[in-house]
Amino acid sequence: MSNDPKDDKFKKWLDILQQESWQLELIISGFAIYGLFMIIDPIEAANLEAQNDQNIYKTFLAQGLKVSWYILTINLIAHVILRGLWIGAIGLRYVSGDIEYNALKYSPKFKKHLLKRVGSFDNYVATLEKYCSIIFAVTFLLVFYLLGLLAISFVFTLFGLWLDHDNTPDWVRYWVIIPLIVLMGIGCILTFIDFVTQGWLKKKKWTTIFYYPTYSVFKYLTFSFLYRPMVYNFLDTKFGRRLSLLIVPLYLGITVLANTGFSTSNYLNKEMNSNSYTANPDNFDDLIKKNASFADRASIPSKVIRSTFLNVFVVYGRSVEDDVFYFNKELRPEEDHRGIYSTFSSGTVDWSKRSDLLDDYLATIKDMYTIRVDSTAFKPDFVLTQNSRKQLGFETFLDMTNIARGKHVLKVQRKDHRRDSVYLRTIITIPFWYFPDQ
Repeated sequence: MSNDPKDDKFKKWLDILQQESWQLELIISGFAIYGLFMIIDPIEAANLEAQNDQNIYKTFLAQGLKVSWYILTINLIAHVILRGLWIGAIGLRYVSGDIEYNALKYSPKFKKHLLKRVGSFDNYVATLEKYCSIIFAVTFLLVFYLLGLLAISFVFTLFGLWLDHDNTPDWVRYWVIIPLIVLMGIGCILTFIDFVTQGWLKKKKWTTIFYYPTYSVFKYLTFSFLYRPMVYNFLDTKFGRRLSLLIVPLYLGITVLANTGFSTSNYLNKEMNSNSYTANPDNFDDLIKKNASFADRASIPSKVIRSTFLNVFVVYGRSVEDDVFYFNKELRPEEDHRGIYSTFSSGTVDWSKRSDLLDDYLATIKDMYTIRVDSTAFKPDFVLTQNSRKQLGFETFLDMTNIARGKHVLKVQRKDHRRDSVYLRTIITIPFWYFPDQ
């Protein structure tokens, strides 16, 4: 069969597919919903891992996948429910035919109202069919919208990192990056105006002068060249334009409802961080493993310590190395290799040279940190390691033989600086109970 759109056979084939598409829609929706519920846990785990590693690139990807999951799941479930209602209506029509208002024997006022507002049963079936097809198409259109938004956000993030990088020359910062950020910002505003007004900037001759160059660039940045035929086909009908205006407010409302909770106390909160009177599960290794979560800044084995030593794991973060460079300027490399790297690039790290300075690096870390159990201070002897959740950090063991039995408070403190002043900052406070077996 020819794929020429002008061929009559091809048009008839498309008409047949259009009428029978509901079967494919149900099959795709069913398999998609099943697969979506299978992958939500790995997506959330990847999102937590990316946030813990402070990896903005993985965070963008994980957040995009998570929001896409919600869009697909909500829309496809709504599609299956409406399509099931449509199938039920088709079956009822086969049994009962159209609505016989005369057989209902309602008063003239109600009969007139129902004829106007409800109409024939065939109109109801046709309306269900229209909504089912539209929801299925809009589902994947919204995912493409999200991908475009993430792509723009990612570009701005790259510009921001490039702007803040210490090795970026001033002429590049002020004559390249900042102008590009300004132009991108203007382009985003124009694209957003055109989106919410359903193409108003494309309708006026005087706006075409400055918007067409923006459109030519942003159609690639937002990937709209992949799906714009669907957008224009969606907007060329009155129903499509009305539904397009409702999409953003609808999802904003769903987001507000999803973040609506119920509080049982004016003082207590399940999400409170660990302190002297609150024990967060993310600071105890046994609960971290059970909940498949990640350590929050630091962790100890359990709420109850029964051995005569205490294992303390301190999570590594990017800001830690920034402070290392501040307190030991000899460790600052000529070029900072943190961020994206490739093994094929010439800028990869020479680890043989860096390993010679690792002793000084760990010595600086040791000098920066102080760990306290109540008022007793310990100077940690750190080793570099990973915990059970593959988090990079520093581990040490504290001698607890002189610590009394009962409740105690562990404080992990680190030297910090503000302008030229140096002070000791408490990173995390973890309560625990010490009841040794001996």
